[in-house]
Amino acid sequence: MLNSLTADLAENIRNILPEDRFSSADASYLQEPRGRYTGQAGLLALPRTTGEVAKLVSMASDMRVPVVPYGGGTGLVGGQVAEDGPVPLILSLEKMTAIRATYPEENVLVAEAGVILADVQAAAERVGRLFPLSLAAEGSARIGGNLSTNAGGTGVLRYGNARDLCLGVEAVLPCGEIYHGLSRLRKDNTGYDLRHLLIGAEGTLGVITAAALKLSPRPAAAGTALLQVASPAAALSLLSFVRDHVGEGVSAFELIHAQGFAFLEETLPQIRNPWAATPEWSVLIELGLSRGQDPTAALEEIFVAASEAGFVQDGMVAQSAQQATDFWTIRESIPEANRRIGSISSHDISVPLGALAEFIAEAGRRIARLGSFRINCFGHVGDGNLHYNVFPVPGKSRSDHDVERPEIKQVVHALVHEMGGSVSAEHGVGRLKVEDLERYSDPAKLTAMRAIKNALDPHGIMNPGAVLRARNG
Repeated sequence: MLNSLTADLAENIRNILPEDRFSSADASYLQEPRGRYTGQAGLLALPRTTGEVAKLVSMASDMRVPVVPYGGGTGLVGGQVAEDGPVPLILSLEKMTAIRATYPEENVLVAEAGVILADVQAAAERVGRLFPLSLAAEGSARIGGNLSTNAGGTGVLRYGNARDLCLGVEAVLPCGEIYHGLSRLRKDNTGYDLRHLLIGAEGTLGVITAAALKLSPRPAAAGTALLQVASPAAALSLLSFVRDHVGEGVSAFELIHAQGFAFLEETLPQIRNPWAATPEWSVLIELGLSRGQDPTAALEEIFVAASEAGFVQDGMVAQSAQQATDFWTIRESIPEANRRIGSISSHDISVPLGALAEFIAEAGRRIARLGSFRINCFGHVGDGNLHYNVFPVPGKSRSDHDVERPEIKQVVHALVHEMGGSVSAEHGVGRLKVEDLERYSDPAKLTAMRAIKNALDPHGIMNPGAVLRARNG
């Protein structure tokens, strides 16, 4: 049975490290971005070394006190806040911000878990390399949290998820032991791969304190286009068409619905809509090509050929870096516009590419049977990941639909399951989707997950209630 972190127990923890390693947790540590959860905390710990993390976790294990690891606080499924249960120790890695080493010839960078994602990207750029993980929260998200949630983003189509961009990790296990796994090797078949066990575990199996990250050569030139397509099915045909022309040079392929532009106009009018008449469906394409190739010219050729083939109806190829930035600002601002509107139910889902168009059509029909709503469907269509979000009509707020929220979520997730998809494509499970994981996951997988959790964390101190339901005793 876990204990709440009382004042007396907190004082015991304070005695093991210097006083400046601790603070009280203000509201920024206790609420996730969508305001769905408000957490609790007995103490905020701010260690500066892996050894200090190990001391804290070891003490928490001895006292049977829960530990909630905290990165940048940008997670959208409640994994970083403990709303109920025993009062926890919040363990923030924000003071561990060193780039420990760079190996440009090996395409490797070693960073501590508290380094902000944008700073990892900048460190890679300084040595002429690319760290391709890119997402809207990259200015505040931290690499430890990105790995713990196996973050996705816009570059997954070409470079893979966070899991694919990590060669090794250093971590503190629930007993307080340090796992020294900062390998720079591409090949190492020496038994179980603890790196992949810890990545995506959302802090339930240990605390990632540093990582050896995989870099890539920087494309010599990039090109960006915003194209109008008739439907999601046409978008997928266009993706295949573009890949036939440039192979793996497609860095991003994003689907945008007209509702996204409408929300931007309503909440962020300073972001200019480049369309004279907003199409129902657009795709944002980025190519990154090697020396001797011109991505802008390639996109212009693709635009002409795809128009003749009937895949594209209209479009714009960016003629300057600023125009390309403007196109990307549209895509990257849609989540903020969504937040300002206030969704009733948000869904980070994936389905097989062949089922994507059918999912969008059928989900719209099923939601319409429940009532009148606005749907903003957008996302990384190239890898099958959609952000399918349901909003109130003008004049109503999300609180007007509190009773309907569970049914909306179940309708969307049931359809995802029917089509062989996942109810969590890139945001993780957190506390929001524990019930969904139990409902839709393979029973054998759940049995194995619980066995692993019990073996590595026998006292259940690590982020209890996230991913797997917390044990009662």
